[in-house]
Amino acid sequence: MISFGFFSSQSVLADEGGVPFWMSGQYASMAAVPSQPGWSLVLMPYVYSGSADKSKNFQHGQSVNAGLSARESIFLFQLGYSAEEKILGGQPYVGVGWGPGSNTTTAFASVSSLNTEFNKANSVTGSTDIYPLASLAWNQGNNNFMTYVTGDIPVGTYSASSLAAIGIGHTAMDAGGGYTYLNNTTGLEFSSVLGATYNWMNNQTNYKNGIDSHLDWSVSQFVSQNWQVGIAGYVYYQLTADSGSGARLGAFKSQVAAIGPQVGYLFNIGKKQAYINLRAYKEFWAQNRVEGYAMISTISIPLGK
Repeated sequence: MISFGFFSSQSVLADEGGVPFWMSGQYASMAAVPSQPGWSLVLMPYVYSGSADKSKNFQHGQSVNAGLSARESIFLFQLGYSAEEKILGGQPYVGVGWGPGSNTTTAFASVSSLNTEFNKANSVTGSTDIYPLASLAWNQGNNNFMTYVTGDIPVGTYSASSLAAIGIGHTAMDAGGGYTYLNNTTGLEFSSVLGATYNWMNNQTNYKNGIDSHLDWSVSQFVSQNWQVGIAGYVYYQLTADSGSGARLGAFKSQVAAIGPQVGYLFNIGKKQAYINLRAYKEFWAQNRVEGYAMISTISIPLGK
């Protein structure tokens, strides 16, 4: 079996300043396949570039910003452990994620109570928040099921006065479930993970993001014992309005979808299975967030017991 975890990060824009907890596209092929017992390391390099029209406004701290563009690179690490003993018949997994990154965000116009600044640009290099994760996964022939809970411990690089950040500046909790159909005879694979995020108040800005929903999905075909090709996508939709005394743009509910190609490769390290998946996304259907391109790679490495 393959060992998977996931991460969350600032990534692309939604909610306050357009920044969500959930990193869309982090799940793809074989997302609900149970983990191998023992320790594992998941690496997830992530690159994003997107922009919004000058007519679109985004709030960050005390400023309202128009014509945003953002470029972000993050290298996430997740160390995890899957026990031999089952819980409720499922394979348990616990892990924690963190990583270094950089972000550059530019606004055509940035308006605050003090002044108006054109072509404002901020760049930061630092680290993400910390992301604990617990999951249970079950296998029944070609069918695999998974449930998870994760969260955000806001210790990453964040400033209410800077357009650019890597952390999100507030606590969050996310829970959901997933399904993977994997036919070892035909090589057909389908995966989906559905979840929702509850956000606590950002005390630096008195801004509280609404409840967000998200769906990551994947369809692929193994063309050999090791290689697979297919498509992957995601949908992100904010369910409830933003709130708090700092929410000067009102409800600011956001949405986005994306689709793109993926390729995966299975290989062995000793007697255990490792996996690499590379996927690229083109976004569309964006509202109250930037729209652009993302590239994500998932590298799952078994470390032994």
